[in-house]
Amino acid sequence: MTFTRFLTALAVLTGLGLAGDARAADEVRFATQPIPCYSPIFVAKHKHWIEEELNKVKPGIELKWSSFAAGPPINESFAAGQQDFGFLGDTPALIAKSVGIDTKVVGISASGPKSLAVVVAAGSPLHAAKDLKGKKVAVTKGSFAQHLLALVLESGGLTFSDIELVNLPNADIAPAIIAGTIDAGAVWEPVISRFESQKAIQVLADGTGLKKGLLVIVASTEFVKAKTDQAKAVLRAYARGAEYIRTNPKEAAALISSDTNLAPELLVQVFGKLDFNPVIREDDINELKKSEAYSRSIGLIKAPVDIEPWLDRSLIGDGATK
Repeated sequence: MTFTRFLTALAVLTGLGLAGDARAADEVRFATQPIPCYSPIFVAKHKHWIEEELNKVKPGIELKWSSFAAGPPINESFAAGQQDFGFLGDTPALIAKSVGIDTKVVGISASGPKSLAVVVAAGSPLHAAKDLKGKKVAVTKGSFAQHLLALVLESGGLTFSDIELVNLPNADIAPAIIAGTIDAGAVWEPVISRFESQKAIQVLADGTGLKKGLLVIVASTEFVKAKTDQAKAVLRAYARGAEYIRTNPKEAAALISSDTNLAPELLVQVFGKLDFNPVIREDDINELKKSEAYSRSIGLIKAPVDIEPWLDRSLIGDGATK
């Protein structure tokens, strides 16, 4: 599916008000991605902290898990009424909101400027942003890495019109670089650490000084309004997962290695690149505003998104983790 057709499909789904599959009355549904940026929810899942926190509200609530390769298909699932919570980058979350998918940002899943980067092959003659001129550069369109790529190009005095832009899934970009079919790509973890450890790629530029690398926790507005206590319980469990990673990184990595597609020793390294505190802070709001302005400027979103009303900062509090 092309990116344009994807946006059209989202708009149609939303306009028709599709409700998705029938759901159990006492159920919370999660849309995740198998990457380290969402590690606290995987820790909470394995530790059964989500059930524990929900049981304080109402016993017997079931959990339903779905895994997706990236943010755009999570948006499709939300548009079809099939999810209550989703974990995705700031850009796809903005795209969904702009086409009318009724969500709230209820927390920050992670942030880390070194967790996304523009990479090239090991030993590549490309060393700076300006060297990308005329080159084939891949990104997953509609992802938060697309914004990083735009900022990296800008730092070298370039725009998308100066490169040959290729749309590829995140997992396919590094292999394409290694195979020589593209020259560079904007990717996120675990791709960076996995292929760096194999000495197959090198970072040309990461988000340091350019993009915070913000990923968000969204929830359907209907769920937040109807089941506020359950939403708070899920976020408490997420915060517990984040604190466990902070205090027990090796144990956490061993616990969730299979969930994140990364070996435990590499996962511990990735933990060091990420801040998992789910509290929505002022600099997070500013980052979302920058992402919204960028997405509008290049036509990723047609309708503006008013950031502050989109956020619900009441569910998580002011200091979830140290």
